[in-house]
Amino acid sequence: MKFTLPRWLPLSACASAIAASIIGCTSPSASSPANMAGAAAPSWRVDAAWPKPLPNKWILGQVSGIATDTDDHVWVLQRPGSLTEDERSAALNPPQANCCTAAPPVLEFDAAGNLLRSWGGKGAGYDWPENEHGIHVDAKGFVWITGNGDNDGQVLKFTRDGKFVMQIGKVGPQTGSADTTRLGRPAGVEVDMAANEVYVADGYHNNRVIVFDADSGAFKRMWGAYGKPPIAVGKPDGRRTTAPTAAQLQTFGSPVHCARVARDGLVYVCDRLNNRVQVFRKNGEYVKEFSVEPQTAGNGAVWDIVLSRDPAQRWLLMADGRNNQVLMLSRDTGAVQGRLGRAGRYAGEFHWVHDLAVDSQGNLYAGEVDTGKRAQKFVVNR
Repeated sequence: MKFTLPRWLPLSACASAIAASIIGCTSPSASSPANMAGAAAPSWRVDAAWPKPLPNKWILGQVSGIATDTDDHVWVLQRPGSLTEDERSAALNPPQANCCTAAPPVLEFDAAGNLLRSWGGKGAGYDWPENEHGIHVDAKGFVWITGNGDNDGQVLKFTRDGKFVMQIGKVGPQTGSADTTRLGRPAGVEVDMAANEVYVADGYHNNRVIVFDADSGAFKRMWGAYGKPPIAVGKPDGRRTTAPTAAQLQTFGSPVHCARVARDGLVYVCDRLNNRVQVFRKNGEYVKEFSVEPQTAGNGAVWDIVLSRDPAQRWLLMADGRNNQVLMLSRDTGAVQGRLGRAGRYAGEFHWVHDLAVDSQGNLYAGEVDTGKRAQKFVVNR
């Protein structure tokens, strides 16, 4: 069963609909920024039946990472340790209910939602994260995983079958953004295949973008806000009671939550707590920034970004976990062109939407943390 609601709400046509919580509306007008840019803004519909039920009485915890590969398979990284005792009742000794047990941390689905393989957890030769966070599958099929537990300072590289390949960094007490031998509770990870480099949004303790060789793990370069050297944040807790001040905006907040590389070489960085996207060249040279939902407090607005798959990558699709929505931004200007979702538990709504992925067909996937604990698929309208 596929629901046709909710859909993108183009701002030029739907301001009153948003205010009235009406779902569904017309396309952008001919004078809207989307059409002036030469292409109509895309829209999506939620597929409430995706993914299909898991085997073995498995249940998902917080879906902290989601990614697509070159086969349009969808990779989910979830947190088994986030399940409550009630949710994992069948795994207790003795069992207290018929269902459920924790699924493995890494699950691969096809586009139809069939589970293809699963793996993950502690093993020989590497340090599995205390708290799973990000996942990325590069064009060669290698799977990259980060963790943001209190002692996590590593990025892991596996084959798609779960065979360990490489670890960058190490676990232990956190150091700081000057340390190039380890990470600081890293968040997002992405490989630039053209340069064979891996970009890490680092992170919940550190506040920098750091780049390594994707084969050897050798350190290449790093930078902070505005391309300046990273400046340590005292004791980051990832939350504020008010919107960021001018002084706080001089550095990255914590966490630095994503780093995405566009085809034209621009790097888009999620400065989550500061409610902004900063844009750089691959060498760390600052280009520009977009402020998004700037009055948001709490744990910030800019949680994740994926780039659209059209040739020009015209759109940035942005997860706003604090306001429980996905925004569509113009990549050129950062202007908000549409909104998807609202706070809630029904299909197409969100609670702490944390991570996004898009496949070659333009379908959108979203993972939710906190008590959201699910992955959703949004099918692109054609």
